[in-house]
Amino acid sequence: MERTGEAIKRTGGQLIVEALKANGVKRVSCVPGESYLAVLDALYESGIDVLVCRQEGGAAMMADSWGRLSGEPGICMVTRGPGATNASAGLHVAMQDSIPMILFVGQIGRDMKEREAFQEVEYRRAFIEFAKWVGEIDDARRIPEFVTRAFSVATSGRPGPVVLTLPEDMLVEEVEAPQARAYTRVESHPGKQQIAEFEKLLKSSQRPMVILGGTRWDEQAVADFQEFASRFKLPVGCSFRRQMLFDHLHPSYAGDVGIGINPALAKEIKDSDLMILIGSRMSEMPSSSYTLIDIPYPSQKLVHVFPDPEEIGRMYRPDLAICAAPAEFVSAIKDLEPPALPLWAERKSAMHDAYLKWSTPPETGPGEVHMGPIMSWIEENVPDDAIFTNGAGNYATWLHRFHRFQKYNTQSAPTSGSMGYGLPAAVAAKQLFPDREVVCFAGDGCFMMHGQEFITAVRYGLPIITVLVNNGIYGTIRMHQEREYPGRVSATDLVNPDFVAYAKAFGGHGELVEKTEDFGPAYLRARESGKPAIIEVRLDPEAITPAKTLTQIRNKA
Repeated sequence: MERTGEAIKRTGGQLIVEALKANGVKRVSCVPGESYLAVLDALYESGIDVLVCRQEGGAAMMADSWGRLSGEPGICMVTRGPGATNASAGLHVAMQDSIPMILFVGQIGRDMKEREAFQEVEYRRAFIEFAKWVGEIDDARRIPEFVTRAFSVATSGRPGPVVLTLPEDMLVEEVEAPQARAYTRVESHPGKQQIAEFEKLLKSSQRPMVILGGTRWDEQAVADFQEFASRFKLPVGCSFRRQMLFDHLHPSYAGDVGIGINPALAKEIKDSDLMILIGSRMSEMPSSSYTLIDIPYPSQKLVHVFPDPEEIGRMYRPDLAICAAPAEFVSAIKDLEPPALPLWAERKSAMHDAYLKWSTPPETGPGEVHMGPIMSWIEENVPDDAIFTNGAGNYATWLHRFHRFQKYNTQSAPTSGSMGYGLPAAVAAKQLFPDREVVCFAGDGCFMMHGQEFITAVRYGLPIITVLVNNGIYGTIRMHQEREYPGRVSATDLVNPDFVAYAKAFGGHGELVEKTEDFGPAYLRARESGKPAIIEVRLDPEAITPAKTLTQIRNKA
């Protein structure tokens, strides 16, 4: 820094880090690049933890997981061109999942633009579908302005990712600029008339159904709504991969509204006379490909609570539209008084009983390893505040259907169905909550997409436990392939490494499970090792779903 009179000149790199610190940033994930060396230098003595990753997609997914679990923007830094395009996978997850995140991208020098210079990309065109806002900082003096705006955009309304590109020469120029300040969070609140209308609709209903989803929740809001549901004896479901928003053992819980929904729950949703969506967009997955609720005019009355007015009415015309974050809405309704004997109380109890039956795992299946008893062991032996992460694949069904989430902030999984998410998400979760157990569920195909980030867990001493379900195929795709083109296997077989040796080669702990009864002892040894661990579970490919085998799907049984 250079002092001129009373003003202090700082480089663009120093101003970026100064703005991050002003906004409370404590950690960033990155893959380094020469395009933003000035920022890396400013981070050197900043006090901000820097997690060096091995691929930009993994780094971006770590930032997404931080944003998902903390509610504050996760920060990721990558270099230009291939670095940025690798990170786009994490951007897409954050965009579809409504997760606050800021991706900083080193950019070519300002004097080289429009020449197709080395690794040049015009990010405002390239990332228009991947982010809420894409900006480029051409003047270092405007860094405080741009960063403040980035935090505001990422967290306001429907949260999402922001991309800021940083020309290399801009980062080294010394300028006088305002001292950075923290952004101001924007909140939207329901009006008194809307709350009165909500109370009227609810109390005149006979078969209400509540579905929770989205982001902008916090621990207090979850607890308050749970208490509200108790008093009103309401049936409550959680949308796809938002299961941590309600205690599954609570008598009001009716089940998850996502892929492979309990048919009994689907029927109850369709037969309801009042649908209350809080924070949920009810997009393709939770709506069972848009079949649960009629578009654009639902057959039931609809209350839609969402923090972004552009989303309300986009697909479903509501009878009552409330533009508010879930936490603000819950705060406004928590003191409402329930009717003396709600008409729907008995229905609520029946729905919870149906959920408990649906979420009881099967005891057997094809092969020597049965996932049902493994899930039962996990339920009995893993703490209820453990954080579970996963990517995409049929293996995730075992976690989503049979793990009974009981506490807020215990799930980090992509609603966009992105493979490779679970491992980097687990690394981020353990870094954020070092005293809690973090369990990554992964398939063999899913794991290999960002399996190299296992070394990141080793490097930073983050003892995550990965349950790697290995069936030697891209299971979800094979399932669909056998259904649509029976017996014509193409491009879905896999050849895998020795995952136990893989874990040990990286400096972690490895276990192989080839019989069901071996899982519990293997898990305990993994926990006691104090190292990042991989437990490879060799699953028969026939065990493709909890209910059907591949052969049954092929034969349309």
